[in-house]
Amino acid sequence: MRFDLRRIALAVVAPLLAIVFSLIVTALVLVSTGDPVWSTAQAVWDYGTKPSVLALTLNQGTVYYLSALAVAIGFRMNLFNIGVDGQYRLAAFIAAVVGSSFSLPKPLHILIIVVTAMLVGAMWAGIAAVLKATRGVSEVISTIMLNAIATTLIAYWLRQVKFDVAGSNNIGTKPIDESGAFPGIDLVPGSNVKVFGFIVVAVIAGIVYTVVLGRTRFGFDLRATGRSQSAAIASGVNVKRMVVYSLLISGAVAGLVGMPQLLGGSTRSYSLDFPTGLGFTGIAIALLGRNNAIGMALAALLFSFLDSSSIILDFNGISKEIVLIMQGTIVLSVVIVYELVRRYGVAAEQRRVSSQLADEHPPTPAGVAA
Repeated sequence: MRFDLRRIALAVVAPLLAIVFSLIVTALVLVSTGDPVWSTAQAVWDYGTKPSVLALTLNQGTVYYLSALAVAIGFRMNLFNIGVDGQYRLAAFIAAVVGSSFSLPKPLHILIIVVTAMLVGAMWAGIAAVLKATRGVSEVISTIMLNAIATTLIAYWLRQVKFDVAGSNNIGTKPIDESGAFPGIDLVPGSNVKVFGFIVVAVIAGIVYTVVLGRTRFGFDLRATGRSQSAAIASGVNVKRMVVYSLLISGAVAGLVGMPQLLGGSTRSYSLDFPTGLGFTGIAIALLGRNNAIGMALAALLFSFLDSSSIILDFNGISKEIVLIMQGTIVLSVVIVYELVRRYGVAAEQRRVSSQLADEHPPTPAGVAA
């Protein structure tokens, strides 16, 4: 394999610059509010590196990573699937209803629940795909509307199948039997919190994403269509079909986002406090990771670490919203930094080509016949 060190360096420098810039902005905010900068960072680091918190970081990072993968599939096709949030919540709800209605041997039970979630996610994204392919409706508009519809449907259906959660005023679906529980992993020594076993599925999903999009004809067609639809059509690619395929796959992966919590949580049900907003966090992580499987994994762990360790800020009298400021600054700065790095890369490549051409074809001295 040939590695372009210049391209790799530029790819690494961009997110690092965005993170450094966000750290500077966060430090300025802390100074403006009279809070200590160094002791705050030290408290976050000390708390975030505790074994139990590291396990929570891996759990949240698993969910964030799956969300980022779903978003990235659309990005590679130049499609903005904002509907991941509605797709994973609707998929988790229906999978919870289906999974709680029967009991089977563990592997089969888990498989049926996961497949159900993927099919529901693909179906919900498929609505936007059909509208895009047949009527040219922007996937941004349609997926936003579908998020709202999914929220309303879940609220309505949850009332029809509500099951009181013991010891609280919360309501949810009937709990899935133990045969549908995805076993956790004792991955962090010294921690009393198990890591979601679904982290293995997330790793496999990342490998499949990399291989399919980077080493197959389908992945080439998808990326080519995202770069230039006219060029893809000239190469014999059915653009409308690729739009449908990419959104269906994106929705299917989105269906996996809620599975770690549903199958690995203590209640194994979909309730009013089921995590929301993961789809929008996935957009930020996909941008920071540049749609690269490894880059998104690191970005997911970063965001998860900040979320998990922000709890300590309240105990120190510092608003934990400072973490949201940092995450938001990362999202805003990463777009600008990537564009600056891209322009620098183009200019550097032009200088390299010009220098190479000058070496191969030196100018003819004056008075000398060509």
